[in-house]
Amino acid sequence: MHYFTELDKKIFLRASSMMAVFVLLIACSTDAITEIEDVVSDPVENPAENPESTEEPATVEIGFEAGFVLHEDRRLVNLVLSSSDYDAFIEGEGDLKLVSNKVYEHMNDDFDFLIILSVEATQPPDLFYGRSTSVQNKVQGLGNSTYNGAAAYGATDRLQSIIYMPRSEYVKSGPFLHEIAHTWGNKGFIPTTVGGHWGYASTAGQLGGFDALQDLGSNTYRGQMNGTNGFGSFANGGNSVPYGNLELYLMGLIPSNELESVQVAVNPQPGSSAGEFTAEAIDTYTPEALIMEHGARIPSYENSQKAFNALAVIISKEMLSDERIDTINTDLENFSRPAAPDNWGSSNNFWMATQGKASFDFTVRQESIK
Repeated sequence: MHYFTELDKKIFLRASSMMAVFVLLIACSTDAITEIEDVVSDPVENPAENPESTEEPATVEIGFEAGFVLHEDRRLVNLVLSSSDYDAFIEGEGDLKLVSNKVYEHMNDDFDFLIILSVEATQPPDLFYGRSTSVQNKVQGLGNSTYNGAAAYGATDRLQSIIYMPRSEYVKSGPFLHEIAHTWGNKGFIPTTVGGHWGYASTAGQLGGFDALQDLGSNTYRGQMNGTNGFGSFANGGNSVPYGNLELYLMGLIPSNELESVQVAVNPQPGSSAGEFTAEAIDTYTPEALIMEHGARIPSYENSQKAFNALAVIISKEMLSDERIDTINTDLENFSRPAAPDNWGSSNNFWMATQGKASFDFTVRQESIK
């Protein structure tokens, strides 16, 4: 697992004051677990869309046991942990299996994502802003192998990824969209010197990259985003940036004939000015070359999963107040809404970030409860 340097932090903070430091550990065996701390997992090969229910969930709180309660709006559960177990998350050593196994004592394996949020008032020092742990990958053509480690987390065949963020506010400001993007990239699809991210490439997405490149001569270049000098090599400003073209392709949300060529810097080194870097060359990877190297995405765009279910687990040392729960619930509703969120400023929700091509649902339906 590799932590970012202070220079990486400074570069990133120019793009967003709300994002942070990320770490990557990638395993490629057939039953590997991939973990990316920042800020990795994927849909079933022929997944069903989210089940539609003709009945609205009952607006009644369910206390499965002491310290494990499903909120009445059915978007989140509050799980009370001991002080030592909770503090371990704040120290970056939280036990994901402790949480997931508790979830699956009472829930069926009906969720693509488990989203674990703690309730810190400020960002804990020296801690990542988000961590994505890949549980399984059944999608071919992403640049890595397939694997299934769901059993270790109490699941069977649905759970794709577990995301942990130390503050619930990051659902709105980011890095939530970024963490979700790690489900599909970068798992070796393009070369990078920034593990798990796009690095110095024309990807212009949640995992970094620029949308325009200036050749300054003498192997010196300047990357830009939205007409401004500068870009993030591993992120681009929290939830303010929608998913890029390459990210949409890997997510299965656009067909291969809409995939664009990607410029990638060879052995890049950051410069002293915003967006400036040196490189031995700029290689261009065409869609045809990328697909030839990694194979076609299976399932293809026509058969890919486009509706995702998630369970939000809010961990705390004592039961949260109704006011705090309502605030988090509102953010979850805004994030999953198939329309623009209320009063989010420049932040995108999932529907906006995917250009309306996919949905993200936190609703816990009755059939998901054991």
